[in-house]
Amino acid sequence: MTQAELRLCSLLLQEHFGEIVEKVGNSLLQTGPRPLRLLVGDTGLLPDQVKKALCVLIQHNLVRYEVQPRGSVEYEARSERILRILRYPRYIYTAKTLYGDPGELLVEELLLHGHLSMSCAVARVADRLTETMEDGKTMDYSEVSSTFVRLADTHFIQRCPMVPEIPRSAKAPPPPAPALAIAEKDMYVVPRLSLVGKGKRRHSCDEDEEGEHKAKRQKQEGGTSETPPDDGIYWQVNLERFHQHFRDQALVSAVASRMDQTSSEVVRTMLRMSEVTTASGASHTQPLSSNEIFRSLPAGYNIGKQVLDQYLALLADDPLEFVGKSGDSGGGTYTVKVTRGPRAARAPPGPFQYPSLILLLLRRFGSRCARIFRLLLRKKHLEQKQVEDFAMIPAKEAKDMLYRMLSENLVSLQEIPKTPDHAPSRTFYLYTVNVMAAARMLLHRCYKSVANLMERRQHEMRENKRLLEKSQRVEAILASMQATGAEAAQLHEVEEMITGPERQQLETLKRNVNKIDASENQVDETIFVLESFIESTMKR
Repeated sequence: MTQAELRLCSLLLQEHFGEIVEKVGNSLLQTGPRPLRLLVGDTGLLPDQVKKALCVLIQHNLVRYEVQPRGSVEYEARSERILRILRYPRYIYTAKTLYGDPGELLVEELLLHGHLSMSCAVARVADRLTETMEDGKTMDYSEVSSTFVRLADTHFIQRCPMVPEIPRSAKAPPPPAPALAIAEKDMYVVPRLSLVGKGKRRHSCDEDEEGEHKAKRQKQEGGTSETPPDDGIYWQVNLERFHQHFRDQALVSAVASRMDQTSSEVVRTMLRMSEVTTASGASHTQPLSSNEIFRSLPAGYNIGKQVLDQYLALLADDPLEFVGKSGDSGGGTYTVKVTRGPRAARAPPGPFQYPSLILLLLRRFGSRCARIFRLLLRKKHLEQKQVEDFAMIPAKEAKDMLYRMLSENLVSLQEIPKTPDHAPSRTFYLYTVNVMAAARMLLHRCYKSVANLMERRQHEMRENKRLLEKSQRVEAILASMQATGAEAAQLHEVEEMITGPERQQLETLKRNVNKIDASENQVDETIFVLESFIESTMKR
C-alpha cells in the first residue's frame, strides 16, 4: 500500500467516522492484521473505545476478522473498501437516475448505516420522503418497498452473510468469533413482508418530549416493542454491481463515439439482457442470439432484423473488439467484451486507447511529448534517432523530452546488446511504453490529488468555522420564527444579523467547496477507469 493510499484512507475515515475510528483504522492499515490486545497498545486508546471503533468498521465492511488456529481473533483493514467511500455520491446519484427518489434514499441509508433490515430501511425512507411532501400528503410504505425489491432483483443491493444455525444437540463450545456465510442463491431473495403504513413527519418539541416520557414509562414497566418480521435479515449495497453498471456505461459511450448511436443502443440492449447473469469479474457477457437481441430492442428503434445483423457484424469486425461472435445458432450468437470499456473510455475515434495518459502528457509536458508518446504506442520500440525522425522533432529537444518522460516512468528504456560485454557502442537502446507502469503512476497521482483536495476543503471549513456557526444559528432562528408565524419585518431584522461582507464571504466559501467536491468526483471517475484497466489487464 502506497503512502498516497494510506493518507487518503486516513482522511476518509476521519471525515466520515471521527478521530477514534480513524486512529484504529490507520493502525490496522499500517501494521496489517492485529489482535485486539496489540491494537489497544498501538493506538493508546481504552479497550472499550477500540471495541466500539472495530464495531463501526465491521458494520460498514471496512474491517474483516479471522479466527486463528490458536483461538485468537485478528482484525484486518480492507483498504480497497475504504477507498470506495470516495465513490458514495456516485452510487447514490446512479440509484436516483435508475430508480428515482426512493432508490436514491434507500442506497443512501444503506451506505450511511452499513447494513439495515428491509423494514427499517423502508420506514426511514418513507419518513424522509414524507418530510419533503406538501402538508397532507404522505409516502406509502408499499411504494418504497417495491423500489427495494427492484434494487434487489437487479442485484444493486444484497443480503449480508449471517451466522449459520447451530443444532441444539451440538455440545461443542462456541467459536471465539462467528463465521458468517450465505448461499449465493439466497443473496438476492427478498423476504415476503406485508409492510403497511405511511411515512411520518417530525413532531414538534412538545410532542417529542411527550413521546420520550412515554418510551421511558414503557421501559420502566417492562414493555417491549414488537420484533420486526425480517429481524436478523440485513441488506447492504452491492458495490461490484454499481461498478459493473459504470463499466457498461463507459462501454456504451465508447461505442457511440467510435460508431454511431444505433450501435451503442444495440450494445446497451445486450448489456441490459445479461446484467444479472454476468459475473462481476467476467471478461464477457453470456452469449446472446441475434433473434433474442432483436426482440429486446427498445420500441423506439425501428430497425429490421437484417439491419441489426449488419450492425452486429460491424461491431464484431471492429479492431477494438467491443462485440465478439461466439456461434452461428439462432441467427448468430454474440457476446460483449466488457473489459474493452475501461480501455476505450473517453477515447476519441482512432488507434489510441489511453486518453488519460495522453491528456496528462499534454498538460504537463506539452504537445510534442504527447506526440512522442503516441508514436511509441504505435511503433512499440524505437531508438532515439528513429524517434527524432518519425516525430520530426530536433535531436536536442527529443532527447530532453524522452529523458523527462523516463524520469516520470511514462516510458522505459530497454538495452539489447550485440555482444556479451554490453559495450555502449555495440548496444541498441530502445524506448518503449510500459502502459501498466504508467497507469499505476497516474493512479498514484490521482490518490494524491484527492487527498490534497480533501485537505484543502477541510482548511477552508476551519478558516471560516465561526462564520459558518453564525450562519447556522441565524438559519435556526429564522426557521423557528417562521414556524411560529413571525412578521416579515422581524424576519428581515434577523437576516440582517449577517452583514453584507459576511454574506459575500459565505457565497465564496460555498462556491469553492462546490468546486472542490466536483473535482473530487471527476478525479474519482479517472481512478475508476484506471483501476478497471489495471484489473482487466492483469486478468488477461
